[in-house]
This record gives sequence, C-alpha cells and structure tokens, in this order.
Amino acid sequence: MFTTNDFKKGLIFQADGAPCVLVDVQFQSPSARGANTMVKTRYRNMITGQVFDKTFRSGDKVEEADFERHKGQFLYADGDRGIFMDLENYEQFEMEEDSFANISPYLLDGTEVQLGLFEGRMINVDLPMTVELTVTETPPVMKNATATAETKEAILETGLKIKVPPYLESGERVKVDTRDGRFLSRA
Repeated sequence: MFTTNDFKKGLIFQADGAPCVLVDVQFQSPSARGANTMVKTRYRNMITGQVFDKTFRSGDKVEEADFERHKGQFLYADGDRGIFMDLENYEQFEMEEDSFANISPYLLDGTEVQLGLFEGRMINVDLPMTVELTVTETPPVMKNATATAETKEAILETGLKIKVPPYLESGERVKVDTRDGRFLSRA
C-alpha cells in the first residue's frame, strides 16, 4: 500500500483493477485550521491510455500494482503485430497492431527495450531514448550545405520519415530521438 505521502511523478499504483502511473502531483495546504492537505493528481491508465484527475486527502491509501519492468528484446514483426522476448526468462509476448504501430518505426530486429508486465502479461514497451538507423532514401547532397536551419526529408530503413540536415547522404547512420522522432546526430 502507498499513502499520499509516497506520491511522486512516475509512481505506479493500482486503480480500478489496472496499473496507473502518476503523471502529475500537487500538494495543496488548507487555508482553514484543522483541514486536511489535499493531493491533486493526474494519472494515466497503462492499459487503456486514459488520463484521469483525482483529488486525495492527506493519508489516503492506494493499492500497489503487480507491475514489473523486465529487460526485453524486439524479435520480429508478424504482420501488424510485434513479437518481443523477456531476456530474463525467454518468454515471448505479442503486441497488438494498435499499440505496435506507434513504436514500430523505431524498432529493428534485436533492439533492446524495457517490457512492462502486469500480472504476468505485457502491457507496454519502453523504447530506448535514442536509436541508430540507416538513411535509405534522401535527395542528393546540396552544394555549400552548412548546418543551418535548412533541412530535407529522409526515409530510414524502418520506413520512418524524418527531417535531416542537407549534408546527409543515403547509407549514413543517424541517431533518432524516440520520444518525438527528431534527428539528433550522425551515428
């Protein structure tokens, strides 16, 4: 059990039979004497993705979720689904197409990830902060190209389209931020 004193951003607890992660926590002291401190929270259901706002009173308790993070690996795409393996016990999990479509542009076979397991089943996959991918298609190098604000579109080996500096050529490896799909640097 967690009390409101334990609340901090990123804490995972159970609400309505599902794991939820705290996105925002604010403590409000009362203006009247003898009133309880109010804890305003915003949390996200890790299964459905819905975001909820709820206010707790100081001292309220919430249930701890049966949630674990395991080191995992992306094995392969099976149609529109992704197959992942837990590197601790070699168990394989399947991710359905609606969730997999959001992360598939950053995954190559063998990419290491963090698997989120709730009651023994995989509910989410955390990608590494950056991935290295090869540019497969981009317009030719522009003459006198400098690292200014000019960019051009490039297609990477996974099909991801990003904006890159004009001096990059096809075949080069680049680092991409997985949070927003932004070019970071050459690999």
